[in-house]
Amino acid sequence: MNVLFPRTRAELFQTLAEPGARVLAGGTDLLVRLRSGRETAAALVSLDKIPELRGISETGGEGLGRGLRLGATTTHTELLAHPLVRARLPMLAQALSELGSPPIRNMGTLGGNTCTASPAGDTLPPLMALGAEVELASARPHGAGTRRLPLAEFITGPGRTALAPGEVLAAVHVPLPGAGWMQHFEKVGRRNALAVAVVSLAALLRTERGGTVAEARLAWGSVGPTVWRCPEAEAVLVGRRLSLTALGEAAAVVRAHVKPMDDVRASADYRRTVAGNLLLRLVAL
Repeated sequence: MNVLFPRTRAELFQTLAEPGARVLAGGTDLLVRLRSGRETAAALVSLDKIPELRGISETGGEGLGRGLRLGATTTHTELLAHPLVRARLPMLAQALSELGSPPIRNMGTLGGNTCTASPAGDTLPPLMALGAEVELASARPHGAGTRRLPLAEFITGPGRTALAPGEVLAAVHVPLPGAGWMQHFEKVGRRNALAVAVVSLAALLRTERGGTVAEARLAWGSVGPTVWRCPEAEAVLVGRRLSLTALGEAAAVVRAHVKPMDDVRASADYRRTVAGNLLLRLVAL
């Protein structure tokens, strides 16, 4: 099988137009599926040599909300080492630190993890809670070849995304939370390392003076076909302090609304219990 290395956007889309060509980023998911025979490809088109798809840069300013543009082929290791990711997006950094092993983080990319669209994808709950958007690129000329979508609209099901034929994920745009926001990520798995999430929770909470919650964004992974938010539980926390009483009420709402699945890693009942219990951990924030 040929592996092709286009160096410009024009070369990329020309190469992808060939029948049977598949995009290759880090390859940590795709190569496994190809070797097992679950997927096929006539050729692999690597994104590794296209500079505009890699790297981390600040956006916004001059009255606009500040954010980070995270290039799709930026590796998990590169993201984890970046000072702004660690300082301003600590729940994404925590998720990255628990993703796979050092070799996987060295090869795997943010774009690959996003497009794999696994319900257990570690980066997806933090990105969803942060209000991330994806930047999608295509061969259309004159500036029309780029569009943006909220991550919540981009991932449509397990392994399914809103990528149109001929499009690639170019970057993920993440707003930087301002002062007063608290962040938390936690994952439960069947072992302490190299674990696929049985349940994960990303929590983004804005508090006012006195510790009252003004806004709550809660996103769970591995409890449904896509990352799941529970507006009813978020509403329970707004206007209250993060006491065990308030968190316990929100946890009960989560257990009543979540519709998890059974699989080889855990039962639906176990996931339902853990999804609520993870909220109780926020009392330590």
